[in-house]
Amino acid sequence: MKRFLALAIAVLTLAAAVPAQTAPDAAELTKLLNDFLAGASRNDAAMHDRFWAEDLMYTGSTGRRRGKAEIMRSVRSAPAPKPGDPVGIYSAEDIRIQQYGSTAIVAFRLVGTTEKDGKKEVLNFLNSGTFLKREGKWQVVSWQATRMPRAEEESKADVAAGVAAFHQAMLAGDVKKLEALLDETFIWTHRTGEQMPRKELLDDLASGHLKYSKLETEKLSVAVYGDTAVARGVSPRQRSSIPATPGTGDAAPFTSFFTLTFTSKGGAWVAVALHTSRP
Repeated sequence: MKRFLALAIAVLTLAAAVPAQTAPDAAELTKLLNDFLAGASRNDAAMHDRFWAEDLMYTGSTGRRRGKAEIMRSVRSAPAPKPGDPVGIYSAEDIRIQQYGSTAIVAFRLVGTTEKDGKKEVLNFLNSGTFLKREGKWQVVSWQATRMPRAEEESKADVAAGVAAFHQAMLAGDVKKLEALLDETFIWTHRTGEQMPRKELLDDLASGHLKYSKLETEKLSVAVYGDTAVARGVSPRQRSSIPATPGTGDAAPFTSFFTLTFTSKGGAWVAVALHTSRP
């Protein structure tokens, strides 16, 4: 028994002393990955074509599976960026490479940083790709992406900022800003049961038909459920009279209770539903 234990300890000690196997082509694969991410940041179709193999199987973080042809169509049909559009930058952290002859597994943490209106949003994904070397060229034949969840407190802070931005845009009548905060499916349900879709709300703000002289946020609470968040609060507010229709405003400020529901799309929280009521 003692001899067996001594032998086991010796084997474990020897194994610990052996350095981890290194991938012979690690430097080449790392450079290829970094070059691709730099190209993806500027939607470089040529770099996508170089990186993906023709027989690619790509599984995105949402569970959708695509091939190279579909990816290339999406890249080539993407509209050219305009001034003021969000700027996305992708980089790789914690790169791990295991090579088995002409096959290599590359696993890393993808960091996606998007900057819009001076504010940065950072998303992290755990990605792994299977690379195959054919005719001296490495290309990806299989890819899997998994989005890492944000910390709950970070999500709550982002949603709270979204609520504040929503009310500020409503008060200022800033249609462009509000448009970016609202999902296409957004609906506002008033205390009367009337439902106002996104387009109607934006049109009313743009025309001045809906205008506030006061719109505040108090007693805000936020609950996060994965990619969905519910914000509840109290809003002291007052509507302004429509210039062409005297007497349409409220004579005095009133208090509205609101529930604003958000969903996370592409790393950004957008409002999908608003319900307001008051005594």
